[in-house]
Amino acid sequence: MMLHVGQFNLPSREQFEAAMRGIFERRYYTNQGPLTRAFEERLQSELSVKHAICVTNATIGLMMASEALGIVGRVIVPAVGNATLANALRWCRAETAFADVDMADGQFDVEALDASIAEKGNVKAIIGANSWGDACNAPALVALARAHRLPIMFDSSHGFGCVVAGRPVGSFGDVEVLSFDAADIVNAAGGACVATNDDELAARLRNIRSSYGAGKPVDVVKTSNGRMSEAQAALGLLSLDAYHANRSRNRALFEAYRTGLNSISGVCVVEPRRAELSNHQTLVCAVDEQVASLSRDALIARLAEREVEAVAVRALDAQSRSGAYVDRSWLRLPLGAHVCPSDVERVCALIDEAVKNARMAGSLA
Repeated sequence: MMLHVGQFNLPSREQFEAAMRGIFERRYYTNQGPLTRAFEERLQSELSVKHAICVTNATIGLMMASEALGIVGRVIVPAVGNATLANALRWCRAETAFADVDMADGQFDVEALDASIAEKGNVKAIIGANSWGDACNAPALVALARAHRLPIMFDSSHGFGCVVAGRPVGSFGDVEVLSFDAADIVNAAGGACVATNDDELAARLRNIRSSYGAGKPVDVVKTSNGRMSEAQAALGLLSLDAYHANRSRNRALFEAYRTGLNSISGVCVVEPRRAELSNHQTLVCAVDEQVASLSRDALIARLAEREVEAVAVRALDAQSRSGAYVDRSWLRLPLGAHVCPSDVERVCALIDEAVKNARMAGSLA
């Protein structure tokens, strides 16, 4: 049976059935129901923000945030990040321009971003990202955006629970979008939230989302059906209850991978560097083809033969220096509710075997 990448945190069947019975008894299924409101209130507290606006998925959230900020024209995004971001910006007819990331952790390189703003010209907004359970230097990015008088939003799809500069991811910039997909540490059946401390921006977001009666009506150019269902909110609330236990489990698995891969030349774990507290929801490692004697893609294929899923990390801009490096070197390994310590030992042993076999084949060639 294939060992998959992703978190897949689920409550017990009894917990979920009880939540579903309550929904059917109330006959309130969507449009800002009591569970969605409760989920938003919990998120506001966890993220230390005034407004957490729940939506049906992160793509819709990114589209809504771009629209609410009035982003039109050229925006700077990291060369490595979430493909969902690029797709959402295309829907909003924004023009993406890329800036390099730090090749040690894949997070925005602030100096490269500053140079890109000058080089690209006519930049209308900055979109940062907090990826793989780590965080970018959000305070420096916000300061840079303010210096250039540009709006800034963050794609924090992977970032729930992470802390940077003493603050939760979700509380920086003009707006942040966090994902609650099945693959994320908080699972709300694909849901997401848009977080902001700006009252006017929150009002626009709620009207773009189109939840009737949720806050004051304001004029917006576009609306969407981005409402979170009560079933999604029920799952999200249960997932929040289990967050700390799931994070602790992730950390133990992460440390087991670090120990297991540490002795394999040419393969290393990409460590969270800026997040003072990580959710450890993703295990990313880098393969140095010259040292390991096999490519990242060859290793992925070898693992698949032994029923272990490994997923290539793809750059949004594979032509850039950092994007090209990540695009050929980085992969994600299984880590989540379905993974146990013995699975980690097996995956590390398979990687060790693949590297040794590749070196042997190279020495005989």
